This record gives sequence, structure tokens and C-alpha cells, in this order.
Amino acid sequence: MDNMESKQKWTQEEVVALYNKPLMELLYEAATTHRKYHDPNKVQVSTLISIKTGGCPEDCAYCPQAARYHTHVKAESLMSVEQVKQQALAAKARGSSRICMGAAWRNVKDGHEFDRVLDMVRTLNKLDIEVCCTLGMLTENQAQRLSEAGLYAYNHNLDSSADYYPEIISTRSYDDRLQTIENVRKTNITVCSGGIIGMGETIADRAKMLITLASLIPQPESVPINALVPVMGTPMEAMDTASIWEMVRMVATARILLPKTQVRLSAGRNYMSKEGQALCFFAGANSIFSGDKLLTTPNPDSNEDLDLFKTLGLVTQQPFEKKSQPQTVTKEMAIYHDLGERPKWSRPEHTVVRNSAKQQKKE
Repeated sequence: MDNMESKQKWTQEEVVALYNKPLMELLYEAATTHRKYHDPNKVQVSTLISIKTGGCPEDCAYCPQAARYHTHVKAESLMSVEQVKQQALAAKARGSSRICMGAAWRNVKDGHEFDRVLDMVRTLNKLDIEVCCTLGMLTENQAQRLSEAGLYAYNHNLDSSADYYPEIISTRSYDDRLQTIENVRKTNITVCSGGIIGMGETIADRAKMLITLASLIPQPESVPINALVPVMGTPMEAMDTASIWEMVRMVATARILLPKTQVRLSAGRNYMSKEGQALCFFAGANSIFSGDKLLTTPNPDSNEDLDLFKTLGLVTQQPFEKKSQPQTVTKEMAIYHDLGERPKWSRPEHTVVRNSAKQQKKE
């Protein structure tokens, strides 16, 4: 077991075979690995705050925040620091130990809006909460500025395998996603990166995505496993949701490949039974996002989660149990400053037919 748990060079065939193991054997192996590195009765509760909703210029086929699709999501301006603080305090009172702030941006741009986000990070870190951001692609200097502000984690998902990625997105490259993760790794910020299942990908694609994550040195501290939530108006509106068995297998496989990582049961929980979620916890999931919304899609109410925890005998993980709280450097003492960066991230030269069709239909 030890050799397998520390292994980072997995082949696609090995991971597909692992994913397809008889379920009871897969669950046993995953649960055994989980217990070696984590308290099996402890789950972190996180809250996602959409600090800048809608109007995104990207064409991600699954996302209702893309400006080019006709969805229920309307573009909003960046929230104020005080608004975010109040939402964070409310989430903390409900048991959340991590706040993730999401902005519907392609990438970070230096200027007053990014300065406001840095103020949000400083403010929330002083509340003794793990602070995470997902803001799109960012440069090394921008990552260093977030680190100085006290950011605990940065989320930048791979979404799928490098091979299937061009079937989902045409406005940013897979390499740019990996470069952003590399930029974050040059700081003290922990990495949060995962993907989505149920977008039409194969089991081999799921395996390849997990291999990419497991091959990163060091491995990500956090890996969200999302189930696609089909949203009317997006190119994936008619997709069938992933089954609970697919989610359990994905969580278990992720746990074995990434033994020390926090595996996060993320989008799609609203479609899962309580029994299905319990199986995911047994398979190695040790974090959830709580609250009635996950950015713009429905999510179980926090009271439902507390009831489930009580039924299962689970307790909530406190902040900074996995890594100590980062120190906040004041603006006046900061080493890294606004460089006026307007990076030109790549735009792949391909078209996603279903994305283009949805855009044309809107026009």
C-alpha cells in the first residue's frame, strides 16, 4: 500500500483499471488510504461567495456566467469589501472554516478592482478563516501580491483531461491553466485544482485528468470533484447528470492517487441523496461547499448539511488544521506592487461547435 500511495507516475491503464475495480474493493482501498492521512470523521465546510457574477468573456460550455450564452445570470459589478465581510461572517457562524471568493474573470488585471480583492483577502484573513480565491489566470507577481495579502489557497481547475479540454473551451488553453498553477506554486499559497465529470468525457479522460493532478510536484493540497449541473441556455443544457456511482468512483480514485489531498465534494450535491454523499465521504471526500448556492447553481442548504453530519457522526474541520494561517502584509509593507500588467494569455485556434451554435442562437 505504501508504494502505491506515494506513487506519482501512474499510467492511464492503471488508473482506468483502478476506477473500474469492483466497487467494494475500490471503496476499501480508498477508505484505507483516507484513514492513513486524514480523520475519517472530520469534514471541512467551505462557502463560495461570488464576488463578481456574470459577464465572463470565456466560452466554457458548462458555465452560465459566460456573457455569450442566454442564461438567467446577469452581469453584476464587483462586490464591496464590507459586503464580502458580512457574508463571510455569516458563513463562519454557520460552521464554514474556508471562504472561496469567485470572480467571473478570464484573468486578473492590475488596477483598482484587483486592489479591492486584495483588501477582501486582508479583511477575511483577520477573521481567522481560510481564504481562497478563484479569479482566472494570474501572473507570478499577482500571485505574490495575493500571498502577501494573506491568501490561503488559489483555485484554478483543469476541468478535464488535456485531450478532452478542446471539446469544452476555445478561449483559453490548457497550458495557461497549468502555468497559473505554476505561478501560484512560487508563493506560499496552497493549490486547489480539480475538474468536472458528466460533460461527455470518457473514463480515460477522467483518469488522465487525475494523472495530471497527481503528477504535479507537490500534489495540490485541494482537489474539487464537481458533477456537471446542466443549466438552460448553456451548450451543455441537455447533458445527463453524472450518476452517484460515477461520483463515488471518481472520489475514491482521486483519494488513492492523491492520498494527502483534501478531496472536495463540490458542484452537483443537490442531485445526490444523503446515502450517496455518505458513500463519497467513506470513499475519501473530506470537504464540501455549503450554502444554498454554489456561485450560480443550486446547492443543499447548510441546515441539511448539519443534519447529515449529525446522522453520520461527522465533525467539522477547523481552519488552519492542514497548514498554519498565513500572515497578512500591510499595503505599506508590501514588497510586490501593481505593475500595470495586462498579460496576453493565449487563445487556442479551434472552435467548439456546440459553443458556437449556442452563441449564434443567442444573436
